[in-house]
Amino acid sequence: MTALTDLASLLPGAIARLDGVAQRTPVQRNERLSSLTGCEVWLKREDLQPVRSYKLRGAYNLIAQLGDDEQRAGVVCASAGNHAQGVAFACARLGIRATIFVPHTTPRQKRERILAIGQGAVELVMAGSTYDEASDASKRFAAEQGKVLVPAFDDPRTIAGQATSVAEAVEQLGFVPDVVLIPVGGGGLLAGGAAWLRANHPEVRIIGVEPAGAPCVAAALSAGRPVQLHDIDTFVDGAAVSRVGDIPFEVIREAKPELIRVPEGQVCSEMLAMYQVDGIIAEPAGALAAAALPTGGVGNRVQLPAAARVLVLVSGGNNDVARYAEVVERSLIHEGRKRYFLVSFPQQPGALRRFLDEVLGPDDDITHFEYIKRSSRETGPAVVGIELGNPGDYEFLMQRIAEVGMEVELITPGSPLFRFLI
Repeated sequence: MTALTDLASLLPGAIARLDGVAQRTPVQRNERLSSLTGCEVWLKREDLQPVRSYKLRGAYNLIAQLGDDEQRAGVVCASAGNHAQGVAFACARLGIRATIFVPHTTPRQKRERILAIGQGAVELVMAGSTYDEASDASKRFAAEQGKVLVPAFDDPRTIAGQATSVAEAVEQLGFVPDVVLIPVGGGGLLAGGAAWLRANHPEVRIIGVEPAGAPCVAAALSAGRPVQLHDIDTFVDGAAVSRVGDIPFEVIREAKPELIRVPEGQVCSEMLAMYQVDGIIAEPAGALAAAALPTGGVGNRVQLPAAARVLVLVSGGNNDVARYAEVVERSLIHEGRKRYFLVSFPQQPGALRRFLDEVLGPDDDITHFEYIKRSSRETGPAVVGIELGNPGDYEFLMQRIAEVGMEVELITPGSPLFRFLI
């Protein structure tokens, strides 16, 4: 047997074990995405689970199989938030103690939910700034304390439980989709979903969607082995993993799904569309797969044949409302609607008025302005954020800036000053 067939053989047991435990979340046709793509797009709403993500499935499937001694010892896990909620749910239901490690970047909303769902069965420990650092701390603690580690994606029991979301969705559709888009972090959901699809419907086109700032599966496939990424973007926190799991890697390498990397700003645009048009509160990882659809927006997108039947997993809805300001900002920048500049203004009366009158278009707006007057200099630098009424007007904006004769420097994404502003 191979890693793929071994994993597929675990699915029937996982499906039975989760019956009556995991919510049978709806599969809904999405009118917006169907209209924009010319396809039939269906969303598997795992954001409607009791813990608002599919992670409940994998955590419960593993913990429910522990022996009496293991249950008495208690469990340990690391998570960016969603897996932790799944572990908390399982432990509260099964009467098992859990110690859960999360990075300091985990949104407060997720931390509060972990404790609430755990109903007193959970101790929460914050460690490190990334999932991987929290994971290292959890492994050390589990070894020292003799507790059972519950991996977020690198265990066949976790992976099999997560894969039930795909099997359930296809059953609910009543037909086999042409394409399945799956969000990718550490690779567990993609490995499990691909194993089930290759065993039951090998003709289905499987597409794994990674955040551009943390493409650990693509890096591993390119290197021929799991590799550690450095300096990852943690914005898509539910999928910001720097190293694919060893077990998911072997399964994915055998299943050969397609992979695509989606910029974080593109994910933000889809999050906003889901919220404003569809009434879906998706976290970044929850909107990740849908963000890859060819809806006409800027960015990296998959190509689909006309009228294809497409299943998209909305993996989670644990989004902190406090993050929406950053979501809007990243979306505007990605779409070219917002730019930041370092402008050297002549230190004389009327300089700012001239900039407003002669540089800005009628639909443009200044959204950020920082300036410190220095009397000993002829010019003074100011940080200026401009939101364009039409992103296509950027070229004309730069022409007007050149005509005015002010010294202007575009603050590029990735620069230290840009990271300070965003």
